[in-house]
Amino acid sequence: MKKTHIIILIFIAIAIAALVSFMGSLSTYETIASARQKEGKSVTLYVNVDHSQVIDYDPAKDPNYFAFHVTDTLGNKTKVVCNFEKPYDFDKAEAVTLKGKMEGDIFRISGRDGILLKCPSKYKDDPNMAKKNLSQN
Repeated sequence: MKKTHIIILIFIAIAIAALVSFMGSLSTYETIASARQKEGKSVTLYVNVDHSQVIDYDPAKDPNYFAFHVTDTLGNKTKVVCNFEKPYDFDKAEAVTLKGKMEGDIFRISGRDGILLKCPSKYKDDPNMAKKNLSQN
């Protein structure tokens, strides 16, 4: 074999190893039911915040306790407990991405990076601005 062939094979092997290691770190979204089956293992949920339930946060009592209820796309519900303060604009959020572990019937998030808010107001068009743009054209 020529040296160039050996070098090319080494680069191909390194590329394959990099792709395999990258694929291992990819995560998929789970449902609440599948997260219950994987109790104690870290999972990612994409869920809707259930604003009909009480949001439990009293910074005077315990600023590092925040709890709320969520519903997934299949209608499964669970309580979420966070060990940090309530994120800014949480009350406006309709959907959230959660990273944490199921502990019985409770989904527990331990760090601030375990919750990502999906605020709809940031993605909706302003109807008044649309009317102004149409009238200017």
